Amino acid sequence: MQAKQIVARVEELVKPLCEQAGVYLWDVEFEKEGGQYMLVVTVDNPEGVFIDQCEQVSRALDPMLDAKEFDSMPSYTLCVSSAGLSRRLKKPEHFAACAGQQVDVRFYRPVDGRKEYTGALVGCDGDGNVTVDDKTFEKKDVAQVRLHVTF
Repeated sequence: MQAKQIVARVEELVKPLCEQAGVYLWDVEFEKEGGQYMLVVTVDNPEGVFIDQCEQVSRALDPMLDAKEFDSMPSYTLCVSSAGLSRRLKKPEHFAACAGQQVDVRFYRPVDGRKEYTGALVGCDGDGNVTVDDKTFEKKDVAQVRLHVTF
């Protein structure tokens, strides 16, 4: 099973578990970090996410991942956590939910002499181009978009 297939299947399994725990699924990632694979399930809730909710999702999902269909997965660590304040925006629904909020856009290489741009998120079009303030950045230039955090 390839990483995209794993992510899609885990999303199917974990959505109802999230609902039972009183949170909603923000994202699922399966990536290699250093020498170890990480299966990261990120959840959210407008009122905040409590550790008990993450634990509930993790304990319910863990035995499901022991099913035969996941036998071909490499050894991994399961992590269930909150999206956090500086959450990464990746999916169209993330951009729609965060429209109007301040975001940090990081680029692969400088765009107009800058490696990062902070401004109000307007949205993301169907091609993945991101508009912040009155500037549109092409998908190919954008490394990541995160909510901006001010302390």
